[in-house]
Amino acid sequence: MSEISTYKSEWNPELVLTARPRLLVVDDQAVNIQALYQVFAKDSEVFMATSGKQAIEVCRQKMPDLILLDVLMPDMDGIEVCQILKDDAETQNIPIIFVTSQDSPEEETRGLEVGAVDFITKPVNPAVVRARVKTHLTLKMQSDALRALASIDGLTHLPNRRLFDERLEAEWRACRRAGVSIALIMIDVDHFKKYNDHYGHLEGDNCLKQVANSLMENNWRGRDLAARYGGEEFVCLMPETDLAGAMSKAESLRAKVEALAIPHELSANADFVTISVGVATTVPNDEKMAEVLLGIADEQLYKAKQAGRNGIAGVELP
Repeated sequence: MSEISTYKSEWNPELVLTARPRLLVVDDQAVNIQALYQVFAKDSEVFMATSGKQAIEVCRQKMPDLILLDVLMPDMDGIEVCQILKDDAETQNIPIIFVTSQDSPEEETRGLEVGAVDFITKPVNPAVVRARVKTHLTLKMQSDALRALASIDGLTHLPNRRLFDERLEAEWRACRRAGVSIALIMIDVDHFKKYNDHYGHLEGDNCLKQVANSLMENNWRGRDLAARYGGEEFVCLMPETDLAGAMSKAESLRAKVEALAIPHELSANADFVTISVGVATTVPNDEKMAEVLLGIADEQLYKAKQAGRNGIAGVELP
């Protein structure tokens, strides 16, 4: 599993601005790919694709920060690739620079109309292509940082409900395409209203921060997401995870909060703060909706509460 810093990089604005850029170079001629690789390999992580279909697959798997895309390719040309990527919510914000031997105003206009941000002619001048890529990467990183700021919960510094909803839809589609399971973990702080009433709202906020930190300190993979769902509720999204894996993670989360040993004199089930956890998993298909899985996870959370709290309950949807 990846360390927590990897998990945080998608929504932490500081890490967004300092992360090593990821470039995808797409060209059906290996010599052209190699030339661009030599220009950017020192300062960037460079991925390569030799066809339009392969480029789309790499984009969805690696999510590059910028694409250098050849226009003239067999089977699927760069214009069609650009249109497909711009029509997909997961990839539409990736800037695309067309790199082509064509230099007519009509071709450049066509490329810009389908969503490209720039147009570079072959043979490329290393200094020029480096400068243009730097400009568009800077704009992309600034845009990502602004989106990250809008997606952070102000109290806990976890991703907020807005980002969670966006990621749930995106990961639901990705798991549906791959035919793999997706897991949701719903978390509620037990008897939190009593805690707030007894210790005061400042201590209540501090309690939520400690619970959030315990969630963040778990080892998460790159696509996993833990977020504040609202109030004293948290939610975890785990793509490509079956029920056994999700239940194991849920128990780890429960145990970590218990280990905090935050005093709670008015709790009906312990002398310290605990959480109840509901888990639901399924393999998405065209007949299921992500909201249904979320509702089932909430039902399992209710079962965990009914069973005495400080526990977990889970189910796999057929």
